[in-house]
Amino acid sequence: MAIEPSPTTRDSPSPDDPTSRSRVRAFYELTKPGIAFSAMLTAGVSYYVGAQGSVAWLPVLHTLLGTVLATAGALALNQYLERDVDALMFRTRTRPLPSGRLQPRDALLFGLLLVLGGTVHLWSTVGWLPAALTLASAAGYNLVYTPLKARTYAATFAGAVPGAMPALIGWSAAAGNVDLGALSLFTVAFAWQIPHVLALAWILRDDYARAGFRFSPPSDVDGNTIGRSIAISSAVLVAVSILPWLVGITGGIYLAGAAVLGLLFLSRCFAATREMSRASAREVFLGSLAYQPLLFGLMMIDTIRP
Repeated sequence: MAIEPSPTTRDSPSPDDPTSRSRVRAFYELTKPGIAFSAMLTAGVSYYVGAQGSVAWLPVLHTLLGTVLATAGALALNQYLERDVDALMFRTRTRPLPSGRLQPRDALLFGLLLVLGGTVHLWSTVGWLPAALTLASAAGYNLVYTPLKARTYAATFAGAVPGAMPALIGWSAAAGNVDLGALSLFTVAFAWQIPHVLALAWILRDDYARAGFRFSPPSDVDGNTIGRSIAISSAVLVAVSILPWLVGITGGIYLAGAAVLGLLFLSRCFAATREMSRASAREVFLGSLAYQPLLFGLMMIDTIRP
């Protein structure tokens, strides 16, 4: 039997090897870094408000790290579960799994390790409650929302629950509980996602239909139904955005700013949904991307201190 020569430095991939760099890039893409960063931002703002502006930097850094790790893992697991349908859509067919840049077993192991690592890190540094909420968020995203996408339009609402969980994670890490303040932030985060996701669903409706995802009714060819849903959900968002003020965790500056932001976003949504098109839906989508960090900024500026 021939004996294979031992690997040499030249034969082994080095960190500068294009193949190695491509593989690292593929794992990075698997985490959907934009969404993971957004979840970390939500947890950080919620921590700050829950701590009444008195932030101990080491615990908040632990909270951010654990949240982003577990969220990245949940998103990687989502790409593992949806690798076949991702191959059907133009937007996702170049992702690491459908393109063949990573093997499914590598993505599965990577995702599980990140979720476990993030959860254990939170448990050991800021407590069992934020860790349990993080694990529940990952489970809800992959075991509830993901299978529902191909079955019912209610998937949008099911997906908004794990999407809003970082608000509870951050608050519980700071305060050690989930009270009315935490629930008010969760409600705002939940309501924000509905017009945001519905606008994206209309922009990508052809791709989603190709994959069998039911984010909008097939009969809604003119977008009247989804347009009404965007208008109604944006009105609900504006209404619930005053909850942090009502429960006494933010002050008058936040209330005034939230009202102005809300009316601007609402007017944009109503104008765009009079005649739904990809361009008008994109305006709603981009408006929602601007609305969230501005609202978070107002919360941090006007958090009620002890």
